[in-house]
Amino acid sequence: MVVEGKKLSKKLEEIHEKIKAEIPWEPLGPTPMPEMPDLRQWDMRLLKTYAPFYAPFCDLCCFCTYGKCDLTEGRRGACGIDIATQQARFILLACLMGCSAHAAHGGHILEFLIERHGPDKKIDLGGSIDIEAPNIRTVVGLKPETLGDLQIALEYVFKEIAHLLDSCHTGQEGSSLDYESKALHASMLDHVGMEIADIAQIVGFNYPTSVAETPLVDMGWGAIDKSKPVILVSGHNPATSTVVIDYLREHNLEDQVEVCGLCCTALETTRYSDKAKIVGPLSRALFFMRAGIADVIMTDEQCIRTDTPQEAAKVGSAMIACLDKAMYGLEDATDLDPDEIVRRMVDNKEQFAILDSPKAAEVAVKVALEIAPQRKKGWVTEEEAIELAKKCTNCKMCEQVCPNLFNIGGGITEVAKGNFDLIRQQFLQCIGCGKCEEECPNNVPIFKIMQTAASMETWKCRAGRGPVMDTEIRNVGAPITLGTIPGVIALVGCSNYPNIEDIADMVDEFARRKYIVVLTGCAAMVAGMKKDKDGLTVYEKYPPNFDAGGVVNIGSCVSNAHISGAAIKIANIFAALPLRGNYEVMADYVLNRVGACGVAWGAMSQKAASIGTGFNRLGIPVVLGPHSSKYRRLFLSRKEEDDWKVMDARKREIVDTVEPAPEHLAYVCETKEKAMPMIAKLCIRRNDTPQGRAIKLNHYISLYRKYIGAGLPEDIHLFVRRDADIPLVYKKEVRAYLQEIGWQPREPIGLPTLIGTYPTKVPLDAVIH
Repeated sequence: MVVEGKKLSKKLEEIHEKIKAEIPWEPLGPTPMPEMPDLRQWDMRLLKTYAPFYAPFCDLCCFCTYGKCDLTEGRRGACGIDIATQQARFILLACLMGCSAHAAHGGHILEFLIERHGPDKKIDLGGSIDIEAPNIRTVVGLKPETLGDLQIALEYVFKEIAHLLDSCHTGQEGSSLDYESKALHASMLDHVGMEIADIAQIVGFNYPTSVAETPLVDMGWGAIDKSKPVILVSGHNPATSTVVIDYLREHNLEDQVEVCGLCCTALETTRYSDKAKIVGPLSRALFFMRAGIADVIMTDEQCIRTDTPQEAAKVGSAMIACLDKAMYGLEDATDLDPDEIVRRMVDNKEQFAILDSPKAAEVAVKVALEIAPQRKKGWVTEEEAIELAKKCTNCKMCEQVCPNLFNIGGGITEVAKGNFDLIRQQFLQCIGCGKCEEECPNNVPIFKIMQTAASMETWKCRAGRGPVMDTEIRNVGAPITLGTIPGVIALVGCSNYPNIEDIADMVDEFARRKYIVVLTGCAAMVAGMKKDKDGLTVYEKYPPNFDAGGVVNIGSCVSNAHISGAAIKIANIFAALPLRGNYEVMADYVLNRVGACGVAWGAMSQKAASIGTGFNRLGIPVVLGPHSSKYRRLFLSRKEEDDWKVMDARKREIVDTVEPAPEHLAYVCETKEKAMPMIAKLCIRRNDTPQGRAIKLNHYISLYRKYIGAGLPEDIHLFVRRDADIPLVYKKEVRAYLQEIGWQPREPIGLPTLIGTYPTKVPLDAVIH
């Protein structure tokens, strides 16, 4: 094959054939279906400024039978690996787990929906979305038009995962930076896999799309109608829960059986049915299961408790494992007669794996209807809790294992005295890990006692709406890149929070300041679990539009691809930069011109690691909560000491901007008070106009004063290019400080880019449009 006078290699010919390169919807960039080395130079340029900072969890390497190898004090292991490279290998493995989870989810959903609709089912995301798959278009170079086209992209992801995992074998990669490059590659692939999964779900399950105002969903324990049979769905994959809804509708049972969900399956199910309820995030799973409210528990995949069968048995809940990722050692009843399964579950209290979704749904509904009338669903009374609490000797063992170091023993001993105030406060902040009960030498049923502290209040969460509309991007593209909308804040990830109310507080703070706030996953649920003085959640208080002051629930974990996709759309729609196979240009544009910051405040899973690292490769910084230091690695700059040179594409000359914008790519904060000024600062971009920069600095200074202390941030001089950048309200004070330190003005860069500052196949003209 010859393209533009050049003969293509066999490999490129195959790529061109797979992505239908002959269809000229956009010119093809230099990296369609990139392999590990193809974006390595971009990664190395990022890592030059944002060097990995490692905090090892363990100083040993135990990967192979040469070990254990001590890697401290400059030592190398038997294979030659050093401690930095070992940490980076762990990071890559974590990102591969996350990427694999989402890609496998996408693969299962595609298989399920193609079986139902066929491979030629058209992708139609509504009249307001033309760029249906910005990640797939950018990374793969393919414009998917059918469910079958999504399989092409998924096969590419699977292939790359195999090569990346290969590099983790003993006696392979020897550079921490190259492992980090591979982790960035795996995490970019994760955003492709997530996009495949959610597009398939939207098309196949008829989820909301091209609409901002999705329904408000009831959330919380108080929202669950316990007078009905209750089916709890838990995990991330809607192939099971949506079929339960279908079965109930087909048999006119939707008003007679309560369906509720934990974690992302809850978000997926409420996109499908307005009668489904949200229990809460993963941190509420153990509490809810031990309360015995669910008559039947159905698990699918990811972020499900591995002791679900045991916990279900303790309270008499029936249990069905619905996906092959987690079968719990149960008998596979997929080929058994449904009525036989129901009889054995009801009479013998047996638990089963049922990998056929329609059969699992039928069994779950029939079992729930049979056993619900026989089961007692009662809360522990305060009198009972007082008696249970008297077993506590306040030995502090529970406190030592609590991730948030709560004085749990103190709370329990207060309950024994009849005082529930402290335990209520602890319940609100509890992440639900259950370590305290595991450690207790006196077998105090701490979670049962905490039932008395659980709020029966009902909250509101807006149903996930899927992709940001192209029409919205057209409206906000200019204000975001010029800085007059101060930033896009994306609160994502898990529920391993230092304080569960932090999310709602941060959403409220930034929405009031006219940032665009988007949410996914557990963060999207938790944002609705706090009411203001008027009894309103943030979803009721702020509009659901992707615009200044909007609060937008994008959807579940796989919907994170629509956030990275929105950043790509800004480059493609507003700046008219071609995205097809053109990842470096998109990432360079986002890094230098799109004021966005991710916040993974409760991140705990490998999926959260790959989601965040995927944002990093695209040039979006992420602020992490305190527990995320356990991921072992951050991407930090050293402010003035680092390389802040960019190419001024219009003048075609390299300029030292001095300003660290953005300052870090992955940064941990201990408290929300430290996080919020940092989030505002990380939305600063080199492309800001004087008006936009003044708006951003106004928020940075005011948040610093509100949460840190009086005075000015010590680094404010780095972000003031000239007098017009100084916020009017702080002009006198900032001018005095700048004069005191000998600050000198500098001209803003007209068209900042890293292209041209490192070896790359991308010509400088590619960023000028």
